[in-house]
Amino acid sequence: MKKIRVLVAKVGLDGHDRGAKVIARFLRDAGFEVIYTGLHRTPQEVAMAAVQEDVDVVGISLHSGAHMTLVPKVINYIKEYGGDPDEIVILVGGIIPEDEFEELKAKGVDGIFIPGTPIAEIIEFIKEMVPKKKKKAKIKKTT
Repeated sequence: MKKIRVLVAKVGLDGHDRGAKVIARFLRDAGFEVIYTGLHRTPQEVAMAAVQEDVDVVGISLHSGAHMTLVPKVINYIKEYGGDPDEIVILVGGIIPEDEFEELKAKGVDGIFIPGTPIAEIIEFIKEMVPKKKKKAKIKKTT
């Protein structure tokens, strides 16, 4: 069985990457293939890496408050670079106000995880969502 490929990204000027590194390590330990982009990436760089690496999941870690601007840009650039966000699980983690969850989901985010979320919950979410997104995208393409 093919390993689930996860891109963990830090977008923008946010320099706080401890959580992203912890998540990346736990996902790797859970059997996922993890690509970490490092700090201070542009939405274009993240989207290009997601498309080039043919990932199943893009996890964007933000603590800067710019999630409502940067996350939709990543999703749009994935489309522009030939990827299909309908096939990729888009996750956001970090300091995200709860009253903005629904708007982010309406913009294409599949899951939002704030500090303190158990790692096991994130792992299970990914394991459940990847096959669902692939199946849904396949059905969409054949209709």
